[in-house]
Amino acid sequence: MSQAGFWDNNEAASQVINKLKVLKASVTPWDDAFLKYRDILEIAAILKEEERDMLSETQKDLASLEKQLERLEFKTLLSGKFDPNNAILSINAGAGGTESCDWVSMLLRMYTRFAENKGYTVKTIDILYGEEAGIKNVTLFMEGEYAYGYLKCERGVHRLVRISPFDSNKRRHTSFASVDVIPQIEGEIDIKIEEKDLRIDVFRSSGPGGQSVNTTDSAVRITHLPTGLVTQCQNERSQYQNKQNALSILKARLYELETSKKEEELASQSGDKRKIEWGSQIRSYVMHPYNLVKDHRTDFETGNVPAVMDGGLDEFIEAFLKKQAKG
Repeated sequence: MSQAGFWDNNEAASQVINKLKVLKASVTPWDDAFLKYRDILEIAAILKEEERDMLSETQKDLASLEKQLERLEFKTLLSGKFDPNNAILSINAGAGGTESCDWVSMLLRMYTRFAENKGYTVKTIDILYGEEAGIKNVTLFMEGEYAYGYLKCERGVHRLVRISPFDSNKRRHTSFASVDVIPQIEGEIDIKIEEKDLRIDVFRSSGPGGQSVNTTDSAVRITHLPTGLVTQCQNERSQYQNKQNALSILKARLYELETSKKEEELASQSGDKRKIEWGSQIRSYVMHPYNLVKDHRTDFETGNVPAVMDGGLDEFIEAFLKKQAKG
C-alpha cells in the first residue's frame, strides 16, 4: 500500500485493502490473546500466596482468556475461501400453501435476529408475499464478518411441525421451507456473462412499498438462458441498481453451479456415493406434541424452541462445523 501508484487502480487497491482487513481480523485477536497470556504469566511469577485479592483477579483474567481462546479456536473452523464474505440468503416456501408461507416468515425473523445478534447489516433484496399470509420467497443480503461462513451451515430444507393457527380444527401440520446461501463474490472470481445469454424483464415491485418503490417498473428479473438460473431484485428505487444487484447474485449462483459440478465429478471419480446437492432435509422444528429442534446432520438438539426461533443458532452451527472439520 505504501508503493507509488497504489491508488492508480481503485478496484485493485480496494481488493488489497479488503484482503488486509481479513488478515488483520484473523491475526490481531491472537496477538491480543498472547499479550494477555504473557501479562498473566508475569503477574503469577511475582505473586505471593498471601496476596489473595490479586490472585483472585488473576484467576478471573485466566478464565476470561480461556473463553477468548475457545472463540478463536472455533473461528479456525471458518477456513473456507469465501467464509469471511458477506452472504446472500434465500428462503422459499415448500408445498403447503399458507402454512409454508407462514413458516418462511418465521424463518425470516429467525435469521434476521441471528444477524442482529452478530452485528450484521440485513437488507431485503427481493420478497414475494403469500396470497393470504406469510411470504412465498425472500432474498436477503447480510453484511458482516464471516456472514457466509456461519450461514452456509443453514443451506437445506427446514421442517416445521405444529398446531396450525390457520386450521379451525386445531390439527397438527407439517410445513417445509428451503434455505439457500451463497457468498458475495464481487470482483473475486472470473465469471464472464454474455449479454446474449440473458433475458431481462422489468416489472413493478410488489407488496408494501411506499416512497414510489411500487409505482414504477423498477424491479428487474434476469434469466440466464444457458442454465435457466433466475435472479431478481426489487428493493431499490432505480432500475439500474436493481439490475446490478440481480447480476451480482447471478454471478455468485453461476460460480456455485460450476463448483457443484466439479465436486460431483470428483465424487464420481473417487467412488463417493454421497449426494452433493442442495435440498436435503437438515433440521426439524417440532412445536407439538413436544418441543424440540433437531439437526439431522449432527444429531444436536435442544428443547428450547423459542430461543432458536429468536436467532439462537450458534450451537447448531458450531456442531455442524466441528463435524465437517472431522470429515
